[in-house]
Formats: sequence, structure tokens, C-alpha cells
Amino acid sequence: MIVCVCNAIREDELRAAARNGAPCARTAYKSLGCEPQCGTCLPCARDVIEEERARILATDARAA
Repeated sequence: MIVCVCNAIREDELRAAARNGAPCARTAYKSLGCEPQCGTCLPCARDVIEEERARILATDARAA
């Protein structure tokens, strides 16, 4: 799914950025060589990143 139309950023790209350590949307965008333009996507991007980071933490907790 496309999350950011302005930058053509897909959900899977945001999830990968979160797995690579991006703690927020702006950091994820920067890691993808972009920055937010109109900002309409930021709430959805935040949700995707928070969801992915929570999944990572839950996986790590189960492994420990």
C-alpha cells in the first residue's frame, strides 16, 4: 500500500525502515532519501512504524 503519495513511499518500505532502527516517520523518510511534503501521510506513517516497532519488541521479548 502507498502511504505517502508525494514521495511514493510504500508501507513495506516504512516497516523496513522501522526494523532498521527508525524511531519515527521523519527519520524513516530521511533513511529513504525523502522528507514529508504535504504531511497528510504522517499519521498513517507513524501508525505503521509504531506497529512494526511493537512487533519487533514483542518478538524480542519472546526470544529472551
